[in-house]
Amino acid sequence: MTHKTKEQYTAEAKELLASLKNKTLTPKDRMAIPQQEMPTGEPLERARKMDEVALGYTAEQAQIEAMRCLQCKNAPCMNGCPVSVPIPEFLAKVASGDFKGAVDTVKTTNLLPAICGRVCPQEKQCQGQCTVGKGLKDPEKAVAIGRIERFVADWERENGKIDTPAVAAATGKKVAIIGSGPAGLTVAADVRRAGHEVTVFEAFHKTGGVMVYGIPEFRLPKSIVAQEVETLKKMGVKFETNFLVGRTQTLPQLLQEAGYDAAFVGTGAGLPKFMNIEGENLIGVFSANEYLTRANLMKAYDTERASTPLFEAKNIVVVGGGNVAMDAARMGYRLGAEKVSVIYRRTRNEMPARREEVAHAEEEGVEFRFLENPVKIIGDENGCVKAVQVLSYELGEPDASGRRSPVAIAGSEHEVPCDAVIVALGNGSNPLMVQTTPGLDADAKGHIKVDENAATSYPAVWAGGDIVLGAATVILAMGEGRKAAASINEYLAKK
Repeated sequence: MTHKTKEQYTAEAKELLASLKNKTLTPKDRMAIPQQEMPTGEPLERARKMDEVALGYTAEQAQIEAMRCLQCKNAPCMNGCPVSVPIPEFLAKVASGDFKGAVDTVKTTNLLPAICGRVCPQEKQCQGQCTVGKGLKDPEKAVAIGRIERFVADWERENGKIDTPAVAAATGKKVAIIGSGPAGLTVAADVRRAGHEVTVFEAFHKTGGVMVYGIPEFRLPKSIVAQEVETLKKMGVKFETNFLVGRTQTLPQLLQEAGYDAAFVGTGAGLPKFMNIEGENLIGVFSANEYLTRANLMKAYDTERASTPLFEAKNIVVVGGGNVAMDAARMGYRLGAEKVSVIYRRTRNEMPARREEVAHAEEEGVEFRFLENPVKIIGDENGCVKAVQVLSYELGEPDASGRRSPVAIAGSEHEVPCDAVIVALGNGSNPLMVQTTPGLDADAKGHIKVDENAATSYPAVWAGGDIVLGAATVILAMGEGRKAAASINEYLAKK
């Protein structure tokens, strides 16, 4: 497939938009409008840069794509959105060229549209319910809601149109937010809007949680996360960094000694899972968490100024099939690798990663080794990784999740040469919060238990995001945050 520049997309979109304007479009006309492709950087060039890969729609593309919306009265797309964005209403405004009205509509329920437009799995949520995709019998041809959301959020920021949300009169109540990821920032915004004093406590030296340490710059520029934090600061939200709740102070101390009336725990799922196989302690084996944190938060790629060393690997193997595995594999090329392979024990069809991320990885040169799984990591005489021993698999019957289970093929062991292994098999919950808060209940996996309002077993404490759900998505964390914030506001109004 020939790579097209943003200028080429713009020229094509201008011509198409001119033919659609001032025309009364029937549902059949709308279904016939071609879906607008997202412009991207040239694959082999971008694979060596930290610049954002997806370049965003042009104004003309956004308008055309929004015109594809059928304005269904039952709005099935909204049922797929964890924060219930008024999708048909915002798309209608984009179609008419009212970009400010569109972003204001989105922000009635989602204060982080520039982030969600980039990293949400829209194809499984709002777009998965889209009537256009179903009518065309191709879910991938649904209205590209996420790309349009990203466009209006970027338009607002680039044109200096960001408004600071209004804050109610001071209530005299104080709320502590533990963690500055998507759940924590959402709660901070909604609780602050109600007039309560809000302080966000972040263990790292930078705010943003997984959006800063986990998601790479080439997928989510850190300046965008910083802008969202800046908006909260303008609302009066305070941020305390380098503050590890459970060590610097415990949750009970914040509530009983520091005078907070309520607290929200949104500490995410940051405890990496490993394979528990021979050789995982060799030099050159990393969790995806550590690998990405060094590159994203600590900028290991900037070798002259970074405060962390860069592990120079030329032949990297990444184990896993999710978005984090794709991020780690693509980061490998940006950190100087000559070859990056992804080992996954099922096939492409079962991969949980977004199709767009898999496609971008392949375009950039990542090799996929399906139906294989490591059984041993092999080291050299210096204790450094030199290969991975893997077994070949075939697919058996579907498991509980509906995905076909991999079955090992006896005697199929073989070696894959490499000098680094990145394990991207998901994360568990850090037990620190539960260990230092007697009476805060968690399940067997360490997820904090909550009721239907996101309240925990500990008085005046709510929780949400990955610490409750397990490793989930930014938008699901935000949905849980909104629910918790509403409950906190109700509780404080009665107190």
